[in-house]
Amino acid sequence: MKSVDTNILARFFIDDPDDEEAARQKPAAVAVMSQPVFISRTVILEFEWVMRGFYALPRSDIEKVFLALCGLENVTIEGRGAVLSSLAAYHQGLDFADALHLVSSSHCLAFVSFDQKLQKRANMAGLLPLVELPDRMRTSNEES
Repeated sequence: MKSVDTNILARFFIDDPDDEEAARQKPAAVAVMSQPVFISRTVILEFEWVMRGFYALPRSDIEKVFLALCGLENVTIEGRGAVLSSLAAYHQGLDFADALHLVSSSHCLAFVSFDQKLQKRANMAGLLPLVELPDRMRTSNEES
């Protein structure tokens, strides 16, 4: 089994007609992805960023790509269950990275963050662990 990086995934899943190098690399990416491959959680995280940030794909397309990737029998994904749970939280409006951080912390009592939007979205979705704001921030928000 071989481990693949974000570029292999991008070339395999995304057609970029404006990038000649991408077109040249696509057949090699298809050949690699037809073999048994391993994809780390960090590559998954970076791939979401590339799809969103570089290719400006909409959330629905990113979800479709990840579902297709998770459905490939020859692909072993580190923490596949966590990735799928993160994808479900992403579907509910969370940022994918935040969702993956939260799901990866499921063994903890709470996930502490300064991100108030994350706290609101995650807690409204009923995700665990609960997202908490640091004590000082909670106190200053309550006084406002």
